[in-house]
Amino acid sequence: MSAEIKPYRISTGDDVLDDLKSRLRNTRWPEAELVEDWSQGAPLKWIKDVCRYWAEEYDWRGREARLNRFAQFTTEIDGLDIHFLHVRSPHPEAMPLVITHGWPGSVVEFHKVIEPLTDPTAHGGNAADAFHVVCPSLPGFGFSEKPKTTGWGVDRMASSWAMLMDRLGYKRYGAQAATGDRRSPPRSVRWTRNIAPAFTSHWRCRPAPMWKASRRLRKRTR
Repeated sequence: MSAEIKPYRISTGDDVLDDLKSRLRNTRWPEAELVEDWSQGAPLKWIKDVCRYWAEEYDWRGREARLNRFAQFTTEIDGLDIHFLHVRSPHPEAMPLVITHGWPGSVVEFHKVIEPLTDPTAHGGNAADAFHVVCPSLPGFGFSEKPKTTGWGVDRMASSWAMLMDRLGYKRYGAQAATGDRRSPPRSVRWTRNIAPAFTSHWRCRPAPMWKASRRLRKRTR
């Protein structure tokens, strides 16, 4: 297994985008459901609206540019090429933090918080609350390689993230869980030697102010 870390930039060919739009526009639709709710699955009208949006309105080039403003890399871990964002803070005392998206999901979930986390002073915060952010794509998601075998559960992903952080030179770091339950990699028992448990994000929860989360993390590393 190579420990090399390679720069990565998203560059999707026009032919790929054209093919996707063509397939969306030429979908052969089934008959509509017999009920007015979701008890028979996603309503046909809703699915059609989603496909129309993807084919006619979604701006992939804009999304590509917004993601490419962050430094991205790939590295081989446990036989898979793992894609990740690695955005270092301009503040030298920043704490390393690995943030993990949910499944299904992607690193797009974090595009609005990476800059406030890495450079809080530019967003009304304090330099003491800064983080070096590492944001991996789960195996089989985004631009990470798809596993060829089963077994990529929470513990294995947590071990892979620990290897990634070690490869980046981070011996002690915080971790953010992308879901509000115990299935998230940061909660794995295999990750407790180096991790300073951080905070979770969940759609049912109101997130704590960033400075509170940062200071809780720093207290746990002392």
